[in-house]
Amino acid sequence: MSAVRDWASLFARTPLHPQWLLGRKRIPVGVARASGLLLDIGAADRWIETIFSADVDYVALDYPPTGRDLYGARPHVFADAAHLPFATGHFDAVVCLEVLEHVTDPAVVINEIARVLKNRGRAWISMPFLYPLHDAPFDFQRYTEYGLRRDAERAGLEVVTLRKTGHAIAVGGLLMCLAIAGGVHARRGWVKAVLVLPAILAVFWINVTSWFLSLVWPDWSHMAMGHELEVLKP
Repeated sequence: MSAVRDWASLFARTPLHPQWLLGRKRIPVGVARASGLLLDIGAADRWIETIFSADVDYVALDYPPTGRDLYGARPHVFADAAHLPFATGHFDAVVCLEVLEHVTDPAVVINEIARVLKNRGRAWISMPFLYPLHDAPFDFQRYTEYGLRRDAERAGLEVVTLRKTGHAIAVGGLLMCLAIAGGVHARRGWVKAVLVLPAILAVFWINVTSWFLSLVWPDWSHMAMGHELEVLKP
C-alpha cells in the first residue's frame, strides 16, 4: 500500500483526510419514504439497503466491469443499466446514485429508469459535478443541473426536486486537497516521501479553513460537488 493510501486509511473521517469535506455518503432527501418494489442501480456494497423499512422489497443491480471487477459487489442481478432486464412498469421506485458519470449514455439509462417505473413511481438520481476522475476508464462525463433536468424531462419524468450538494467553498477546498494528495500519489521514491508530511499539514489547514468559511460565507450556486434529483413518472 502506498504512503498516500496509508495516510488516507489512518486518518479517515478526520480533517487530515483529503476527502473529509466530501462527508459521508448522502441519502437523497425523500428516498427513505420509498415503499414497494425498489431497484438500486449501481448498488455496490448495498449500503443504502439498511435505511429502508420492511415495506421495501429491495433489488440490487450492478455492472460487472465496475461492480464486480473493481468493487467485488454482490448484487441480486448483474446487468447493464442501459438494458435493464425487467418488464416495463415493474418497480415502484428506483435509486441510481453516483452512477451516471460511469455510463456511456446517461440519457439511455434515464429512459430505462422511466420505462421500468410504474405510473406514479419515483426515482432518486445523483451525479457528481466538480470531482476528479475516478474508476478509470469508466468515467465519462459530468452534468450540470440543466443537463440532468433535460434528460429526465425528455424521458417523460417530472422533476420533483433538484438540489446541489456541497457549499461552494467546501467544493473548492475538497478539490485543492485532492489535487495535493493526488500529486503526492503520482510521485515515486524519495520525492513522495519528502512530500507526504507537508501534504498532510496542507490538507488539514485547507479542510479546517474551508469548513469554517462554509459556515459563515454565502454559498454560490454555480459550484457544486454534485446534484441529486427526485423524479416522478406521471
